[in-house]
Amino acid sequence: MKGAITYLNFDGQTREAMTFYQQCLGGELMIPEFPGAPCAPGFEGRTMYAALMKGGVPFLAASDTPPGMPLHVGNHASVSVECESMEEIRRIFAALAEGGEVKMPLADMFWGAHWGFLKDRYGVQWMFNYTLSA
Repeated sequence: MKGAITYLNFDGQTREAMTFYQQCLGGELMIPEFPGAPCAPGFEGRTMYAALMKGGVPFLAASDTPPGMPLHVGNHASVSVECESMEEIRRIFAALAEGGEVKMPLADMFWGAHWGFLKDRYGVQWMFNYTLSA
C-alpha cells in the first residue's frame, strides 16, 4: 500500500473549506479541472476533487457530495487508500467489505484508476484507488 489520507466531503463548500485549511495547515492547494468528465445534473459548480499537498504528496483531500447523496454526520469523512497493485486493491477491499456495505464496487474510472468505496462493519468509510498503467 502506498499510503492513506483523510478525505472530507462537503455540500458545495469544498473550495472554501480547503482554502481555509490551507491557511491553517499550509501546503499547496490543488483543485484540478476535469475537462470532458461526465457531470451529473446538479453537480455544476461543485468541486470534484481538492487536495492539500506538501512535497507533491497529498495530506488532506476533499470533494463535494454529488446530487442524491446528501451530506450528514457520518458520511463527511473517509479513509482514502492508494494501492500499489490490482491484487492489493482487490484483497484489501474484500477484507474490509466483509460484514460491511459496498457503496460502489471496484471498477475502472474515467480518471485512469480502478476505484471503489465501502463502509466497513464499524461504519468507517473507505475509498480505494489504484492508478492504472497508461
